Amino acid sequence: MTDGTGAAKAVEAAVETAVETAADAAGNWARAGRNAGLAGAAIGVVAAGAAAGVAIERLTVGRGMRRKARLALDASGPFGTLRGTPGTAIAEDGTALYYEVDEPGETAQGPEEGGPGGAAGKGGSGNAATAVKADKSARAGRGGKNVRPVQDGQGGAQGGFRKRLLSALGRRSAAPTVVFCHGYCLSQDSWHFQRAALRGTVRTVHWDQRSHGRSARGHGQMDGTEPVTIDLLGRDLKAVLDTAVPQGPIVLVGHSMGGMTVMALADQFPGFVAERVVGVALVGTSAGRLSEVAFGLPSLGVKAFHRFAPGVLKAMGAQSEIVERGRRATADLFAGLVKRYSFGTPKDVDPAVARFAERLIEATPIDVVAEFFPAFAVHDKTEALVAYDALPALVLAGDRDLITPADHSQTIGELLPAAELVCVEGAGHLVMLERPELVNDHLVTLVERASAGSRSSRSARA
Repeated sequence: MTDGTGAAKAVEAAVETAVETAADAAGNWARAGRNAGLAGAAIGVVAAGAAAGVAIERLTVGRGMRRKARLALDASGPFGTLRGTPGTAIAEDGTALYYEVDEPGETAQGPEEGGPGGAAGKGGSGNAATAVKADKSARAGRGGKNVRPVQDGQGGAQGGFRKRLLSALGRRSAAPTVVFCHGYCLSQDSWHFQRAALRGTVRTVHWDQRSHGRSARGHGQMDGTEPVTIDLLGRDLKAVLDTAVPQGPIVLVGHSMGGMTVMALADQFPGFVAERVVGVALVGTSAGRLSEVAFGLPSLGVKAFHRFAPGVLKAMGAQSEIVERGRRATADLFAGLVKRYSFGTPKDVDPAVARFAERLIEATPIDVVAEFFPAFAVHDKTEALVAYDALPALVLAGDRDLITPADHSQTIGELLPAAELVCVEGAGHLVMLERPELVNDHLVTLVERASAGSRSSRSARA
């Protein structure tokens, strides 16, 4: 531990870093135009907000040690290592969309359990098992939705989830394929814990959205012929489903942008949804009004951010090499931002999980960030939700989510009569990484409900 003088210097250095970073960004963007400079200042507010966390870390840990710790976590963490049978679907503009399939009874490539929540925590950190205990009080929101509380440890290890599913699925012919759709600046690996919980018991498909993960850069965006829209992502999902799940019932699971993709599928292909989809999970997502989200900023900063951020990001995307170097040079500040906007209780998150989230986000190039960002301001799929209103559904969000606030999930839940609405106290945007056992428990329950409904439907038709 440093003495008082050392502590003061550490705080001063952290603040200087934040201020210099924000000032440099604002200065560079200002050269591209006055509006960009104002947006740079607004984004600088966010950066400065992370400085306090960085300063505290620097009181006790040196930069070199932090760098070594990141490398050690990258080398030892099992997160994102689960692999299945690869495949490729081709989008309407020729973009290659990468997916993987885990079949029932098969052992996919990669560690057997994959970290916290596994049967023996194989390859994982002991701290993680403690950090991700199921929340005691997932609570009902307004409107009297029936929310089942989850007690400490409920759901247990992966073996418990598998026994429940095997018992519920009964005849394999009625078992649905569970398709996972990831969020903005993430990849299919963000579902690591859910994949580990379901593998071997039910068929699952995990895919990377265009320009994310292992999928190709969007052709329409690279040649400038088509901007990214949520509708386009919905059509991408349809291409994946047509290729990877040509027959049989489907349960759709979407987080954040992935949830919006699931809504866009319903908006454009309601007949397909009515015929094939037997359940849906919408995690930390929104049906619209994203232009009103405050991101934890003061009111002045919010207005400036929403007004100018698209232009700033576009300017940054045009100078991606310079920006990427800047991101690497300010790794500590970037890590602080990731923690603030990913987790509701960052100090309780396993460091390996936090680093995993950081790696997922930093792997998304700034020009891709810029391409996708404008789509959220005009996203509105409230009316499309009617396609899922008769299905078993799970709507789940963290009550400290700064990206897609919990009241957005409340709105979705009120429009889906058959939905289980869960608000996870103390959790943030990446709730499936922050509270995996709780999310797994509710997801397994959804698959059980969807499987029962699928069997009943088949019996009725027979």
